[in-house]
Amino acid sequence: LCQDGTKQKRERKKTVSFSSMPTEKKISSASDCINAMVEGSELKKIRSNSRVYHRYFLLDADMQSLRWEPSKKDSEKAKIDIKSIKEVRTGKNTDIFRSNGIYDQISEDSAFSIIYGENYESLDLVANSADVANIWVTGLRYLISYGKHTLDMIESNQDNMRTSWLSEKFSESDVDNLGHIPLCSAVQFIKDLNPGLKTNKIELKFKELHRSKEKTGTEVTKEEFIEVFHELCTRPEIYFLLVQFSSNKEFLDTKDLMMFLEAEQGMALVTEEISLEIIRKYEPAKEGQEKGCLSIDGFTKYLTSPDCHIFDPEHKKVCQDMKQPLSHYFINSSHNTYLIEDQFRGPSDITGYIRALKMGCRSVELDVWDGPDNEPVIYTGHTMTSQIVFRSVIDIINKYAFLASEYPLILCLENHCSIKQQKVMVQHMKKILADKLHTQSPNIEESYLPSPESLKGKILIKAKKLSSNCSGLEGDVTDEDEGAEMSQRVGKEGVEQQNSVTVKRFQLCKELSELVSICKSVQFKEFQVSFQLQKYWEVCSFNEVLASKYANENPGDFVNYNKRFLARVFPSPMRIDSSNMNPQDFWKCGCQIVAMNFQTPGLMMDLNIGWFRQNGNCGYVLRPAIMREEVSFFSANTKDTVPGVSPQLLHIKIISGQNFPKPKGSGAKGDVVDPYVYVEIHGIPADCAEQRTKTMHQNGDNPIFDESFEFQINLPELAMVRFVVLDDDYIGDEFIGQYTIPFECLQTGYRHVPLQSLTGEMLTHASLFVHVAITNRRGGGKPHKRGLSVRKGKKSREYASMRTLWIKTVDEVFKNALQPIRDATDLRENMQNAVVSFKELCGLSPVANLMQCILAVSTRLVGPDNAPLVVLNLTDQYPTMELQGIVPEVLKKIVTAYDMV
Repeated sequence: LCQDGTKQKRERKKTVSFSSMPTEKKISSASDCINAMVEGSELKKIRSNSRVYHRYFLLDADMQSLRWEPSKKDSEKAKIDIKSIKEVRTGKNTDIFRSNGIYDQISEDSAFSIIYGENYESLDLVANSADVANIWVTGLRYLISYGKHTLDMIESNQDNMRTSWLSEKFSESDVDNLGHIPLCSAVQFIKDLNPGLKTNKIELKFKELHRSKEKTGTEVTKEEFIEVFHELCTRPEIYFLLVQFSSNKEFLDTKDLMMFLEAEQGMALVTEEISLEIIRKYEPAKEGQEKGCLSIDGFTKYLTSPDCHIFDPEHKKVCQDMKQPLSHYFINSSHNTYLIEDQFRGPSDITGYIRALKMGCRSVELDVWDGPDNEPVIYTGHTMTSQIVFRSVIDIINKYAFLASEYPLILCLENHCSIKQQKVMVQHMKKILADKLHTQSPNIEESYLPSPESLKGKILIKAKKLSSNCSGLEGDVTDEDEGAEMSQRVGKEGVEQQNSVTVKRFQLCKELSELVSICKSVQFKEFQVSFQLQKYWEVCSFNEVLASKYANENPGDFVNYNKRFLARVFPSPMRIDSSNMNPQDFWKCGCQIVAMNFQTPGLMMDLNIGWFRQNGNCGYVLRPAIMREEVSFFSANTKDTVPGVSPQLLHIKIISGQNFPKPKGSGAKGDVVDPYVYVEIHGIPADCAEQRTKTMHQNGDNPIFDESFEFQINLPELAMVRFVVLDDDYIGDEFIGQYTIPFECLQTGYRHVPLQSLTGEMLTHASLFVHVAITNRRGGGKPHKRGLSVRKGKKSREYASMRTLWIKTVDEVFKNALQPIRDATDLRENMQNAVVSFKELCGLSPVANLMQCILAVSTRLVGPDNAPLVVLNLTDQYPTMELQGIVPEVLKKIVTAYDMV
C-alpha cells in the first residue's frame, strides 16, 4: 500500500507519496487506513535524551492492541491496548518532543503521539512521511471511537451516500439497463466531475483494472466505474481533513462543518443555516443535500471553490481609505508604456497602453517628439525604436483610462516638441480628453496634494511648467530627457553623473504649461533643500541608480520626503533589454511612482501585479501608517523589528499540488514532471526569506508535499508572499507556475492557491493546497523549543523607549507615559505566556487558536462513566472551568493554565 513503511531495505532513499507511483492505491476510506495498520509500518520511537528507536508497528488482526517489534520487553508488554488510548495527538506537541535535542530535525507533519493509560503517558512516534502519519492518526481515532466494532461500522456506513450517488449517475448513462456503459461515457463522466484529470490517465486506469481481471472488451460495469472513481477522485489529504472534523464519520454534518469553518477557516458568526447553504451548494448527492451531509466529493468541491481561495475577497474591491493625500499611496506605474519589446530597437505600439490600462496602471509615459505632417509622434529619442502618432495614443487613453479604475490617471509627458507641435498636442488633448483633464491650480494654502477620491475620473499631466512670473506666450525650461541618459557615463560609484551632463533648455508654450496643475516636474537637488523649498505639487523623477543611492545612504530622509511629495523612479538606462528593477527596493522608501516595464514578465512584474491586487486592483495602495504620519520615524533598511509595529508569525504548510502542467518548451522528459515549491517572502530587508519543499519525483497530477514553514514578518503592511512551482531537472530547473499575494490579503485556514503562467495567465485547474496560520510574535530567544513563540521573562523583555526632543513641555508629557506603556507590555507578554502554556497542555502547537484548544481538551472533560470531570461556568463575564471531584493531575494543570489565561 505504502512503500515508506516496508521492512525491506531500499538501495535508494526516496520519499513516496500516495499519488507518486501509478500502481499505488490511494487512501480513500477508514478501512484503507485499518488495512494499512494491520500490514504495519516502520516508525521512529522518540524517547527523552534524544534517543530514537526504529521499530515496526502493527495493529493486531483483532484490532484490540497496537504492537511493535523488535523490543527488549516481553511481547505481551511491547503493546498498547486500544481501550487504554485517551487521545491521538498530531505534531510535536508533548513534553518529550519539546525537550528533545533533535526537535528541529523532526518534521512537524510526520510526528504524532499516542496518549494512553490513567497517567496520560505518551508514545511519541515519527513516520517516514506525513502520509503514513495520517494513516495511523485516522485509523487510531476510528478505533478509539468504535473499538472492535470499527470495521462493522465502516462497512455498514461505507460511503453509502457516495455509492448511491455514483450508482444513480451510472444508471443515467445506462439508459437500456444493460449493466454496463461504454468506456468513453465512463471516462467523460469522471472528466466532467474532475476537469483537471487527464483523459488518458482515466482510460489507463480502466484498462489496468480490466487487465487485472483478465477481461476483454471496453464496456464498464457499475462496480468498475465506482472503483475507478474512488481511486482517481479521492484526494487523501482532503479525506484525512474531513475525518478530523467529522467525529470519525465519512461525511460532515452541519455541526461538523460549523466547527471547521470557525476553528480552521476563521469564519465568524457561523450558523447551521450557513453550513446548510454550503452543503446545498457543493454536495453533489441529493441525499446529502436533503440530510445536511457533506461527502468527500462535496467537501473537495467546496475547498477548491472560490470560497476557499487564499485571496481575501474583501480586497477584490476598493477597501482602503481613498481620501488621503495622493502622496500617501503607491501608484501602479508604467515606464515607456509605448514600447512592447526592448528599449533601443523595439517596436512602439498603442497596445502597450491598452495592456497597461487594463491592468489597472495609473501612470503612463508619453515621450513626444516632432513628427511628419505637423503631427507629434511618440518614441524613445536617440534610439531606433519605431514611432506612433500622438493623437492615436490620446484616443486610446481616452477610451481605456477609467475602464479598470475610476481613480486619477497620471500622464508623464516627456516633451521634446517644437512650439508649433506643442500647440498641436494641446489641441488634441483638449479636444479628446476634454473635461477629464484636471487643470485647476493648486491651493497654495494647502500642505498636501488632493486625494484620489476627489480626483476620480480626472487625468493629471505631469510635465514641465513655466514659472508664474512668465508673462509671454512661451518661455524656456530645463529639458527632461530620459532617453538621452543611455549615453551617459556611469561614475566610479555606479551613480550616474547627472550633474556632469550639460543641462539643456527648451522652449515651452504657455498653453501646454497651463495643462499642468498638481504634477509639475522639477529637478531634485537634495533632501534638505526640498524640505525647505519644494512645493507639494512639484514632482521629482529619480533614475533607479540614484534612487538606490538615496535608499541606502539616506533611508530615513527618503521616507520623510515621500510623506509630502510624489517621487517617480524610472529604470536605469542600462536596462536596454527592458528588464525590471525590484519595486520593493523603492516602495520600502515610500516612493509612490515606481515605473515598470509592463512588457517584461518575471519576478519583478509578479511583485508589481500582486501588490496592486490588494485594493480592488484600482491602481492605488495606501502606504503603511508608519510611512505617512508626520511624527513617525522609519528607516527603510531596518534589519530588525519596526518600532510601533507588532511583528507577525506566518505559518505556511504546503500540503499538495494539483494538475501541474509540463513547463512550456520542455520536451526532454516527455510528460514527466518532478515538481517542488518555493515559498518566498518579499518586503523590507528584515522580512526577505525563502524556503523550499522536497522534490516529488514523476508526479505533477497530485503530489503530496506536507511540509511546514515559519516566517517572521516585521512589517506586514509591506510584505508579500510568492509561491513558485518549479520542475526539478538536471539541465536547469524550469518554471511551472507562480502566485504572488500581499500578506494583508491572506486568508487563514485550508486554502487553494491558483497558479499563473510566466506571462500572468491563469493555469487551468493548476493549484496548490496549503494551510495558513498567522500568530503574534511574542518574545525571542532560540526557536529550538516552541517555534518562535517562546516565552519571554521580564528581565529579557524589550520595553518601548522615548526619543528626547529637547522641547521641555513635550518631553515632560511623554515622560509620564513610560510607566503605563511598560505596564501594558507586561500585561500583553503575561497573557501571551499564559496562552502558550495552555496550548502546550492541550497538546497543540503555537499555531493553534483558543477555539481549537477548547475542542482538543473537550474529550478529556468526561470520565469513563460519562460523568463530567470539569464543568464550564458560562454565567461570568468570561467562561470558567470548575473541577468536579477527583481528576487526573494533567487535567488539573489544564484548568490552572486556563485560569491564568
